[in-house]
Amino acid sequence: MKLKTTFFAGIAALAMAAPAAVSAQDLRAGVAEDMPGLMELYRDLHANPELSFEEHKTAAKLAKRMRDLGFEVTEGVGRTGVVSVMRNGDGPTVLLRADMDGLPVVEQTGLPFASKVVATPASGVTTGVMHACGHDTHMAGFIGAAQQLVDHKDQWQGTLVMVLQPAEELGLGALAMLEDGLYTRFPKPDYALAFHDAAAPAPAGTIGFTPGYALANVESVDITVKGVGGHGAYPHTTVDPIVLASNMVMQFQTIVSRNSSPLDPAVITVGSFHSGAKHNIISDEAKLQLTVRSYSDESRKLLLDGIRRVARGAAMTAGLPEELMPVVTVEDPYTPSTFNDPDFTQARAAAFRDRFGEARVMEWPAVMGGEDFSQFRRAAPDDVESMIFWISGTPAPMLQALQENGTPLPSLHSPFWAPDAEAVIATGAEAMAGAAMDLMPKS
Repeated sequence: MKLKTTFFAGIAALAMAAPAAVSAQDLRAGVAEDMPGLMELYRDLHANPELSFEEHKTAAKLAKRMRDLGFEVTEGVGRTGVVSVMRNGDGPTVLLRADMDGLPVVEQTGLPFASKVVATPASGVTTGVMHACGHDTHMAGFIGAAQQLVDHKDQWQGTLVMVLQPAEELGLGALAMLEDGLYTRFPKPDYALAFHDAAAPAPAGTIGFTPGYALANVESVDITVKGVGGHGAYPHTTVDPIVLASNMVMQFQTIVSRNSSPLDPAVITVGSFHSGAKHNIISDEAKLQLTVRSYSDESRKLLLDGIRRVARGAAMTAGLPEELMPVVTVEDPYTPSTFNDPDFTQARAAAFRDRFGEARVMEWPAVMGGEDFSQFRRAAPDDVESMIFWISGTPAPMLQALQENGTPLPSLHSPFWAPDAEAVIATGAEAMAGAAMDLMPKS
């Protein structure tokens, strides 16, 4: 870690040891006063979601709010991203992020402000659009944090960079903003923070944190399996790509069970298998689509090399010539794993416990989902310490049904996911604003 980051970390640690200039009660009261307006914003965002890289109205709406708060605002960063900067004297630079995009999901929550938006994504399939991942709560909490940081501007010093990011659901938005100069056109952060709502078996408003690896590398792998087609009644005259691809599917699992360490989480899932068009015709081709999950760069390489090796080995065993070897394509760019700097994360968790109480802050295990918030640290790992944390959005009736009857919770991306938005937004606004002030103490 560079000297300036270590220095700022020391300042933040000293600030945490001393009484906060803005008490938890004052900050919480400020958020509570803002909640009616924040809930109105949330309902508007929920009813009007936009797909990845199509967040034009959402970005414009939020950019106006940030300008009205006194930020220097730049739109169109990374296509539809928004960067808002507030300089408030000498001190660290803190980046706060919220993601803006919805999902191609037909909403079935029954909410009175449920989305009725219909759009056609890149897949070409017309579908409903919904904030099924809770990004609407992230944006409302982000605005709530911004309002509190402006209201208490005399209690912190440094530079605040607030980022509204597009296309998190594609895993491309953070990278697009970085490639468009996020760290060169705007102040580079010393610290980066974000939160994500969660369908967790914990009361709404509970904060979960994970030191170290928190979310996984996410790979999309396409495999075209070649064969020799022919009549289904005479398979001996063919090389059946369905049999060949089926063998690959089973062998891929041995990469995880026999090549990867059992202490190093890894997932290879074949999500799509297509071949042929008629009962009695053996096709000359099969297509597989895989999702591959890992944490470390070393584990990622092991899995991808293993997939290539297994695919080629199966084809060679079937006697196919070189020109009919499988074609393995790994989508680039991919979503890299999210790593929460352990010491920084433990310090933030301690501050959250001081603010919210022990019962509302707990360590949660890492998951194999993906989040491109990882890119903000990965772009400058020697300069930026980062943390993404979870906020449970599980409504009380759902939690009660889970505890009493084992009724499963709807997951994120479910058409039935409707978080306790008020708990998520209020907790997110207070946590983000409080963390930023802790990291930028007034001299």
